[in-house]
Amino acid sequence: MATVKELKAMARPKGGKGTARAERRKGRVPGVIYGDHKDPISISVDHAELKQRIYAGRFLTTIYELDVDGTKHRVIPRDYQLDPVKDLPIHVDFMRLGAGAKIRVRIPVRVTNQDQAPGVKRGGTVNIVTHAVEVLCAPEDIPESIDVDISGLEINYSKHLSDIALPPNVRVAERTDPTLVTIVPPSGYAEEMKALAEAAAAAAAAAAAAAEAGVAPAEGAAAAPGAAPAPGAAPAAGGAAPAAPAQEKK
Repeated sequence: MATVKELKAMARPKGGKGTARAERRKGRVPGVIYGDHKDPISISVDHAELKQRIYAGRFLTTIYELDVDGTKHRVIPRDYQLDPVKDLPIHVDFMRLGAGAKIRVRIPVRVTNQDQAPGVKRGGTVNIVTHAVEVLCAPEDIPESIDVDISGLEINYSKHLSDIALPPNVRVAERTDPTLVTIVPPSGYAEEMKALAEAAAAAAAAAAAAAEAGVAPAEGAAAAPGAAPAPGAAPAAGGAAPAAPAQEKK
């Protein structure tokens, strides 16, 4: 259930850039309320308070009860503009929320249980590919985040949107199935895997060749019957010593 927060605003006369600049000189941010088949209302909000709400996070997914000179409007922020140099708010838009309304909102992706992921334990790095997912839901059902559990994820494996169970009464507004999270291998991982694969292939080829030739493994294998011992080798246990060579007659 989404939390409804309160915010105060003041009605302002409609006007162009001159009126907006006058509001900013007073320490206020010009804005507008629109939607729900009603006429838009020009407003202004306190600059310091709006800045705090924006930088606190989740501003565009929070429902507000906006008090405009004693009249309350149930709204959700839809957009805001920041000064390109000072990075401070200079304009804000609010959309009215009528009864039974459903809206599209972008919900941030949050990774959970990354310390349990086998890929992370082996040195991989968690890479969030998609940072937010657009969903369609009623204002009171807006989730705080889309949680992605990667406790079983290996290196080079990913979690897609279709792998995630969304909260009740929330459905995806997109028709695609984007990759949300993947585990990137550490440096040198590809070369290591290639070397291991080549070594395994060489061992398998050698074993196959030996089996085809009928050659017994060198280590631990018994000598063939009747075969002469290797030079300098001791006689087999319980066997007779080899006869000495006959001396040449003079």
